[in-house]
Amino acid sequence: MAKLNKDDVIASLKEMTILELNELIEAIEEEFGVTAAAPVAVVAADDGAAAGEPTEVTVTITEVGASKVNVIKAVREITGLGLLEAKQKVEATPAVIKENIPVAEAEEIKTKLVDAGAAVEVK
Repeated sequence: MAKLNKDDVIASLKEMTILELNELIEAIEEEFGVTAAAPVAVVAADDGAAAGEPTEVTVTITEVGASKVNVIKAVREITGLGLLEAKQKVEATPAVIKENIPVAEAEEIKTKLVDAGAAVEVK
C-alpha cells in the first residue's frame, strides 16, 4: 500500500459527507482508545480570593441622575426585566440590580450603568 501524505488525506476528507466524517471519528476513537471531546480548561484558584478580595459582589444603583430613561433601558438590558419592572426598580433607588455575581461581570454592569447616567456602587 502506498503511503499517503497529508495533502492526500485532506483531499479525501474534503470529499466525505458529515455522516462519513462522523463514522471516521468513531473508528479512530475506537482504534486508538481516545475521544474527540474538546479539551476543558481548568481554572486555577484566583489569587484575589486568597488576598481577601471578594469573588462575588452586588451591584446597586445609588442615584439615577438626569437621564432616567437611559438608566431604565440599561437595567432592562442587564436584568432582562420588562419595562414596568425596570422602571419600578430604577425609581426605588438605592436598588440592587444584580447580586452574587463575579467581579468582572459586576465591572461590566457598572460601566453600562454609569454610561447611562447612574451612580453605581459595587460591594
